[in-house]
Amino acid sequence: MLNFKQITLADKKDFDSCFSGNTYRACDFCFTNLFAWNARFKTVFAIEHRTLFLRFQESPGKVYYMMPIGHMPLKEAFDLIVKDAEENNIPFQMKGISLRMWEAIEKEMPGRFRYIHDRNNDEYIYLSEKLIKLSGKKLQSKRNHINRFKADNPDWQYFPLTEKEELDECVRMLDEWEESVESRVDKSLRYDYIATRLMLEHFDYLGLRGGAIRVNGKIVAFTLGEPLTTDSFVVHVEKAFGDMNGAYTIINQQFIEHEASEFTYINREEDMGVENLRKAKMSYYPDILLEEGILLPL
Repeated sequence: MLNFKQITLADKKDFDSCFSGNTYRACDFCFTNLFAWNARFKTVFAIEHRTLFLRFQESPGKVYYMMPIGHMPLKEAFDLIVKDAEENNIPFQMKGISLRMWEAIEKEMPGRFRYIHDRNNDEYIYLSEKLIKLSGKKLQSKRNHINRFKADNPDWQYFPLTEKEELDECVRMLDEWEESVESRVDKSLRYDYIATRLMLEHFDYLGLRGGAIRVNGKIVAFTLGEPLTTDSFVVHVEKAFGDMNGAYTIINQQFIEHEASEFTYINREEDMGVENLRKAKMSYYPDILLEEGILLPL
């Protein structure tokens, strides 16, 4: 039997132990995302035999499980999930299943499940070298945006986030950013605000890396992320004032150059079906579009 409970900050060590050795580049397999987005997804967890089990709500009455991560044999872990669904009268369904996960599931339990691609959940992964150098004709516009930003703001400065005062300044910028876009965004971005605020407030405990751009003594853009696997880094948050031409482009490039250049791959997470976000992430031409889908019983 799985005994699910709410996620708290104190659970990070246990989560990290289960994630140790994980090679899936999926952005949800890190404690920060699961903790910070809990207001949105009401995620609960259980740990059995050094294996992490996760269950969340996408909407009221719409419950999903995630891929179990840890040391338990896959079939044994799935049997526990299916039993939990039966005991709680929950339709068995899983989300965030990458093709690698699906291949492992089908190999261990052939013909037991079916897979449906969920494009809105695909994750955008880039070579770090590409995001740093922005070489080639396809990314010429990105270089132009950065050059324009530098020309318009000759006193611009990039710096890593290391001090509490800097994090507090990011919170103030976040509040200002939220007010500037609140009237023209959907409600889901409020959860984005909550998640970002939690990351800033628990920055050191979560083991995050951060960077910011300051112009005329004021932070105009900041980014937060962390190592995901041995070769991958995940960018959780990227905020910039949209009326500053090139602000998003330069914080993206500078953050990867200074805080994540030792990683081969950069995961910039999914677009959630938001058209402008999809367009922005596709404009960097992902090297891997990590396909994910929904798993259902046959």
